[in-house]
Amino acid sequence: MPPADAPAESDTAPPETADAPPDPADASTEQAGPPPEPRPGPSGAGTGAGPGTGTEDTLDLKLTEELLALIGEDRRRAAATGSASSGELLTDPGTWPGATTGAGVFHLVPVVLERDLPLISRWMNDPAVAAFWELAGPDSVTADHIRTQLEGDGRSIPCLGVLDGTPMSYWEIYRADLDPLARHYPARLHDTGIHLLIGGVNHRGKGLGTTLLRAVADLALDNLPRSGRVVAEPDLRNTPSVAAFLSAGFRFSAEVDLPDKRAALMIRDRTYRDHL
Repeated sequence: MPPADAPAESDTAPPETADAPPDPADASTEQAGPPPEPRPGPSGAGTGAGPGTGTEDTLDLKLTEELLALIGEDRRRAAATGSASSGELLTDPGTWPGATTGAGVFHLVPVVLERDLPLISRWMNDPAVAAFWELAGPDSVTADHIRTQLEGDGRSIPCLGVLDGTPMSYWEIYRADLDPLARHYPARLHDTGIHLLIGGVNHRGKGLGTTLLRAVADLALDNLPRSGRVVAEPDLRNTPSVAAFLSAGFRFSAEVDLPDKRAALMIRDRTYRDHL
């Protein structure tokens, strides 16, 4: 399971948090099916594996025969209709258009490890971020976490968030219904999960977490037409993060007990997106 809770951010700036606390706004998931072997992973926010204590890796989740059949049928249907996403678990966020926000124009740019590792690793070593993502340490720690996704089957895509040309956040866009989180809530086919951390201190405490969470959730719903909702699961104790999700149009769905925390399951529904 990915880092399970990176504070999203409210308009107040708590001490050294990824946007609100550290402002890493997180969304991770767990799925149904035979439990995979737990691997060390970030316990705070985000998705994927990493050093830290016993979270399950999104990419290690073994799919049930039923779910594989559903995915296969979904791909056949996409191929028959000429869908660009035929054969893919997610489309490439790098092809999504930019989002014009009150803070500037925002783009998701898929991570290139050789280019982006020093910057992302520096963010992960910020104590405010490390408290949630548990990826502090040498560059190899962050590299292993990201490489697992890059070399996986495409169900989780790590991205840089670029605001007006400046890389300032790290995101993971992933198939929540294929993640271990799905074991803990009534997942629907094509649920999309997000994890976020705001990197630079100068970008925290300004309401950016709320702004960007809304923008990215809308980008996902616009560009993943088979996805009916976007989900996240910040730590229930992380009040600023939960507040940022609520302000971004997510609704509080339930409290869920995950392997590493008690989380607030946050959902942004396609049906109600124009009303929240």
